[in-house]
Amino acid sequence: MTTWGVSAQGHDAAIAVFHHNNELVFAAHAERYSRVKNDPELNEHTVMDALRYGEPERVIWYEDQGLKWVRRLLTKSFNQDETPPAKYMKQFYTKKVSHKFVKHHHSHAAAGYYTSPFTDATVIVIDAIGEWDTFTIWTGEGRKLKKRFSKRYPNSLGLWYSAMTQRCDLIPNEHEYILMGMAALGDPDRLYDSIKKDFFITHGANFQSRFNLHRGCKWWNPTEDNFFDIAAATQRIYEEFLNDISMFAWKNYPSRNLVLMGGCALNCVANSKITEIWDDIWIMPNPGDAGSAVGAVLAYNSDFVHWPGAMLGHNIVGEYPVEAVAAHLSTIRIVGVASGRAEFGPRALGNRSLLADPRGEDIKDLVNQYKQREPFRPFAPAILEEHVHDYFDIPMSKSPYMQWVGKCKYPDKFPAIIHYDGTSRVQTVSKEDNPGFRKLLERWYELTGCPMVLNTSLNIKGEPLVNTRQDAERWMMENNLPVICPMR
Repeated sequence: MTTWGVSAQGHDAAIAVFHHNNELVFAAHAERYSRVKNDPELNEHTVMDALRYGEPERVIWYEDQGLKWVRRLLTKSFNQDETPPAKYMKQFYTKKVSHKFVKHHHSHAAAGYYTSPFTDATVIVIDAIGEWDTFTIWTGEGRKLKKRFSKRYPNSLGLWYSAMTQRCDLIPNEHEYILMGMAALGDPDRLYDSIKKDFFITHGANFQSRFNLHRGCKWWNPTEDNFFDIAAATQRIYEEFLNDISMFAWKNYPSRNLVLMGGCALNCVANSKITEIWDDIWIMPNPGDAGSAVGAVLAYNSDFVHWPGAMLGHNIVGEYPVEAVAAHLSTIRIVGVASGRAEFGPRALGNRSLLADPRGEDIKDLVNQYKQREPFRPFAPAILEEHVHDYFDIPMSKSPYMQWVGKCKYPDKFPAIIHYDGTSRVQTVSKEDNPGFRKLLERWYELTGCPMVLNTSLNIKGEPLVNTRQDAERWMMENNLPVICPMR
């Protein structure tokens, strides 16, 4: 049987394709094909790529659309018209298909737990809002996944963080990662007390919000409109909340394995602050809405999947161009690469990446120039896994999906990958994670004695990652920088 998981008509549409219930063979964001950032709608090109892996006999939808409609009706929070799922999918194929629904947070929890290496876990889901839930705790034991605790709309850490993102003249539900980067340049103390007092009645795991922040908080007006200080205080407060939630879960539920999911799980700075009390932590590389296209199927089946890694999207066929990329890195020090399966998740992991030599003083400015982005944004070092602790103090033994930050032991040698707060968002690379990218790092190490490269996404500000060979060629022409693809 071929089953599709679908996330659509909400935020960041995606399709996941399963064979035999638990064999994940394809997963991709609609935005990569439409070229519309965080596109909420599917499109024919995404569907055509999915159809290469089989027509669906069953479609499992992320979210219970009926419950979401009731919540929007009762709270007067309609923001778009939605088409019934069966009718919605008929625009792409005419075959009659069974449609099932899984609740929002259940999909998040299942995407994390059933892709994890654990047979038992405590699962924390934090995001803006599902049907009603905004923060939930689950326990997993064997194939059983059960919700144990929840906070409901409008009490929402995700909505609050997005509202503060908007307050800093950024785009909510898209630029939260920019706010996290901005935090390093601000004073976390100046607005700390006023933000906590103005937005929350109670704190900790059982927090209560003062306001429904679904429409943002442009009205909030501190004495000085310093966006960096707002960002710094917001990030610190979120870190405190996450620590409180982590401690609450650790004290109240038996497993010492943690699964962290929901859009807030992309806050790698906060993630790094809660590692000490847990034996191990798993964050699926796509913990937000798109990843729940996978989670919907796993929740419906209540079964583990053999996790194939994050390379699940469109395939640029051919051998990873190791020698060509290494040669360009050695000469011009910066080069794009588009090879193999596209990453399923918001971060480039070597297959749709802009790579650079991390040792140059001018490299960070050069990369920002090509990407047309702000100078305060952090960069990631991609490093051979066995060398990570020689160069970085990170809280976990490995970090294949850039989910943790750590301090570089030799910041003067690698200025391009050091953020303003002295941290780096580290990616460790093993043969199992990405064999082609691994060979490139090995070759680069052989040539230079440097076991890492700067790795950022192959796009410009406001655009999705490059997806196809044609996208790569167009990016190269528009930006006058080589992008290496496999030989045809």
